[in-house]
Amino acid sequence: MKRAMVWWQPARSPSWQDSDMERVFGIGGYFMRAADPVALGAWYRDCLGLDADDNGLWRQEAGPTVFATFESETDYFGSRAQHVMINFRVRDLEAMLAQLRAKGADVAAETQDMEGVGRFGWVTDPEGNRIELWQPA
Repeated sequence: MKRAMVWWQPARSPSWQDSDMERVFGIGGYFMRAADPVALGAWYRDCLGLDADDNGLWRQEAGPTVFATFESETDYFGSRAQHVMINFRVRDLEAMLAQLRAKGADVAAETQDMEGVGRFGWVTDPEGNRIELWQPA
């Protein structure tokens, strides 16, 4: 599957970065609806190793975060009903995909390599949300 996003910054007016405009500095949370929130939280913990505490606080490792928009008709997220997709960084994509398959997770057969960017794979959680896994180059 060909990635629809561009890995460069579009030109911005010089006043954007030089202004006193208040800006966000990171992602503070990612929230999702679930038919069974406890079971879905357990899936993320048990299958992906996302070790959030009882309040949902997860201390992730420092690293790059991509914020990108896609055309409304993209099939990249899987279901057209899914409006957002989270991308998790992983150290070893093949090991993560094998771990997910061993746990019976719905892992996409294809992976993708992007020179200079890294490798990508996908899994769908029990609620039908497609998740992208990224092993940075």
